[in-house]
Amino acid sequence: METIEQKKRVFSAIKPTGNPTLGNYIGTMSRWGGMCDEFDCLFSVADLHAITVAIEPKELRENTKRLFALLVAVGVDPDKNVVFLQSHVRAHAELCWLLNNYTMFGEARRMTQFKEKSEKAPENVNVGLFDYPVLMAADILLYQADYVPVGDDQVQHVELCRNIAQRFNGRYSPTFTIPECKLAKTGARIYSLADPTAKMGKSDGDDSGTVYILDRPDDIMRKFKRAVTDSDTHVIASDDKPGITNLLTIYAAVTDATVENAEKEFSNSNYADFKLRVGEAVVERLRPVREKYEALRRDDGSLLELMRAGAQKAERIAARTLEKVYKKVGFVRL
Repeated sequence: METIEQKKRVFSAIKPTGNPTLGNYIGTMSRWGGMCDEFDCLFSVADLHAITVAIEPKELRENTKRLFALLVAVGVDPDKNVVFLQSHVRAHAELCWLLNNYTMFGEARRMTQFKEKSEKAPENVNVGLFDYPVLMAADILLYQADYVPVGDDQVQHVELCRNIAQRFNGRYSPTFTIPECKLAKTGARIYSLADPTAKMGKSDGDDSGTVYILDRPDDIMRKFKRAVTDSDTHVIASDDKPGITNLLTIYAAVTDATVENAEKEFSNSNYADFKLRVGEAVVERLRPVREKYEALRRDDGSLLELMRAGAQKAERIAARTLEKVYKKVGFVRL
């Protein structure tokens, strides 16, 4: 009898802060939907993580609904993936407290993101900001994830997660899967249209150089028409032409082409026509995403039902891990 090989599990979470951009879409979000063909995938909107910085309740609610709907709109099918809000599964907070007791203060203090964020907002250096990596470890370990897709800035947090898991497993018995970072297969890095040396970020204050996934077509076209280029006239990618290189990268990404093919396509184009074509390609690529998102947001009840269904699936997995941990630590169970 042939045995069916079980898929490896992937867990990924994204904070509902800021407004997702074209850079977020090209770099990561557009690829998530297809991961379920190879992996058993869980995607979480990390709303508990969002409150480590000051955020208004109304903004948090809107950001959370928008991001959840966007995940579905970009192709993360709730029938093929587990898509849920972190705060809907209480096991995240419970396991975080337990794992705090297997995390050494010295290793938590070494986390560079805590230092960086503390310097940016010295008036709000709270314990949650310090404990953020332990909650992240709980997020991952609850679901026995094999792989965690992260950027370079989160590798240190996954390493801490591995240390915590190994420490717990060593003290009691094998309980947690030891996760690995998954850095491969990330999309191209997209830069600001106004400053092509700066990353296009979802929390940027300068909207003129940032294209948001939910921007209206007219706004997208306006931003591309004003995109910074250079004094040359040749549409080619090179280190001394960051603006043109960025636009070629964007065009290649949204048309599923290569930068080399894009260079050939625009070899006889002037900058104005080139920027117009890139803007039009982005508008068309994002159109179905925006239309699906708008349909989801027109029916709040149905959106909440998707959230509820995702939370129930996640809760079933998380509860098994949490109960196992409680028993091993020695808590009396009813």
